[in-house]
Amino acid sequence: MSALRDAWGRWRHDGRRRRALAALASLAQPRRILVVCHGNACRSPYAAAVLARALHHRGVVVASAGLVPGSAPEVVHAEAARRGVRLGAHRPRLVTHADVVAADLIVVMDERQREALRDWFGAWWRRVVLLGDFDPDAASDRAIADPVAGSAAEVSDCYSRIDRCVATLAGTFGPTFVRATPA
Repeated sequence: MSALRDAWGRWRHDGRRRRALAALASLAQPRRILVVCHGNACRSPYAAAVLARALHHRGVVVASAGLVPGSAPEVVHAEAARRGVRLGAHRPRLVTHADVVAADLIVVMDERQREALRDWFGAWWRRVVLLGDFDPDAASDRAIADPVAGSAAEVSDCYSRIDRCVATLAGTFGPTFVRATPA
């Protein structure tokens, strides 16, 4: 049954990707992007750093926050550093209403985070996108798995997926914001 569910998820991935790109096309040029994960310890700070690096020349401000306090093990910092991202000075912080209101685009790691932002802060649904939906590789799961308690290989796999997704997401924003079109 698991193989069937994985195949179904991969088949649906193209549609999710098209819808995610269409959601971006319906928004004005984002000037502030907020990246949210569960604990703001592994995924969101890394994704925010990679996205900020990709969009820095376009004047986009990228921040990260979490739904609960978290802390990252050393393996997370080591893998990020291996990829040229320094997370050592990062201190996890909780998402606030002001963060949500200020963000033109909010990027989350899974559907539960999207629902929490909507329920807690009234985040407009179309402004909140799942990062995993931008993966150019067909994935069976929309969520980007949390590697906080994982091995070095799991952290590496997670960060590789984030790198792919961020490259697609950043690629939708041209020098003056080229609206994304579904592929």
